[in-house]
Amino acid sequence: MEPVATSRNCPFDFAEALEFDPVLKHLMTQEPVSRIRLPYGDGEAWLVTGYDDVRTVTTDRRFSRHAIIGRNFPRMTPEPIVQDEAINVMDPPASNRLRSLISKGFAPRHMERMRVRTQHVVNELLDRMEEHGSPADLTEHLADPLPLATICEVLDIPEADRAQLRAHARTMMDTGMGNRDNAVRAKADLRAYFHTLTGHRRQNPGDDLISALATARDGDEILNDEELAVMAMVLLITGQDTTTYQIGNIAYALLTRPKELAMLREQPEMLPQALEELLRYIPFRKGVGIPRVAMENVELSGVTIKAGDIVHVSYLTANRDARKFDRPDELDLHRSGPSHMTFGWGGHHCLGAPLATTELHVALGTLLQRFPDLKLAKPAEEIRWNTTSIWRYPIALPVTW
Repeated sequence: MEPVATSRNCPFDFAEALEFDPVLKHLMTQEPVSRIRLPYGDGEAWLVTGYDDVRTVTTDRRFSRHAIIGRNFPRMTPEPIVQDEAINVMDPPASNRLRSLISKGFAPRHMERMRVRTQHVVNELLDRMEEHGSPADLTEHLADPLPLATICEVLDIPEADRAQLRAHARTMMDTGMGNRDNAVRAKADLRAYFHTLTGHRRQNPGDDLISALATARDGDEILNDEELAVMAMVLLITGQDTTTYQIGNIAYALLTRPKELAMLREQPEMLPQALEELLRYIPFRKGVGIPRVAMENVELSGVTIKAGDIVHVSYLTANRDARKFDRPDELDLHRSGPSHMTFGWGGHHCLGAPLATTELHVALGTLLQRFPDLKLAKPAEEIRWNTTSIWRYPIALPVTW
C-alpha cells in the first residue's frame, strides 16, 4: 500500500531579490510530486515540479483545467483571478477553436504593427527619462508605464481609462487577506468595461487587436460576445503585468552582472538568445497559478494522483530541473537546449508571448543602446522588492548614467 503523502503549508511568499524560493528548491529536489496547502481555497493540492512531469500535466488529457470551474480550489489570491469563460480554463478540443481565432490577432502583420508601436512608446519614455536626468527610477520611467501603454495602444483603449484599468488589474493580483471584496469589485468592473468596449468595437472595427479578434474567422467560426469581452480583459491583465515585472527583473539581473551586461553591449545581436535564458532563470512569480483536476488515477514519478485531485504545476522549478538544464542555477547567456516554461506549456502556452517577447526585445535593446554606461544608483542589497503580489519584482530600480 502506497504511503499517504504528508502535506506542507506553502505560503510561497519568498521575495528576496532574484534568489530562488528555498521551499520550492526543497520540494523539487526532495519531493518532486508533493502535497501542499495554499493560503486560500479548500483542501490540499498536489504540486508537480519536474520538467517532464510538468509537461505531462500540461499536455495530457487526463488533467483538466475546465474541471476547476465551480470549485474553491487552493490558490494564492483571495479571489480567483481566472474567469469561468476564459480560454485559460478550457480544455482541448474546445479551446482549439478559440486559440486558432486568437492566434490570428497575433499574425505577423499585426505583430509588426505592435513592434512599431512599442518602439514609439519606448522612445518617448526614454526621452522623458533623459530629460528627467540622472539618477532616475527605471521602474517609474520604463518598466511600469511601457507594458500598460503598449497593451492599451494595441487594444486601442482611451488614454482617460488606462489608470483605472491598471488599478483594477493590480487589485486582482494582491494576495492580502483583506483584499477579497475589492478584488471581486475590480473583476466585475473590468468585465463590464470590456463588454461595452468590445461591443462597440464589433460594430465599428478599427486596426487594433480587439477589432482583429472581433473580425477573425476560422471558416464560419468567430468569437462570441462573451468570449471576446473576456479575452480582451485577459489580454489587458496578462499583457501588462508579466512584462512590467520582467523588465525590472531583467534590468536588475544585468545591472548586477557586469560581465553579462558588457557582453550584450558589445554583441547586441545576442539579445534574443540572452532574453530566453533570462526568462528561464528569473523566478518572476511566486508559487503557482491556475491548477488542473486529475480526471482519473495517474502515476507521476512513482506517486499516484487520484481522480478528482487538484494538481498545480511549477514552471519555476521546471526551468531549474537539473535533468534538463546543465548548471540550472547559473545564468548562462550562451545557453541553448530545451525551451523554458516561463510562458506556460501545451494547450495553455501564453498566446500573448510574442507580444511580451517583442516588448522585452525593444525595451531592453533600446535601453542598452541609448544608455551605454547605465548602472544601479544604489547597492543591490538596498533595492526593495514587492512582497504583497503573486509577482516578484523591484518596487523601484534607481539607475544612473
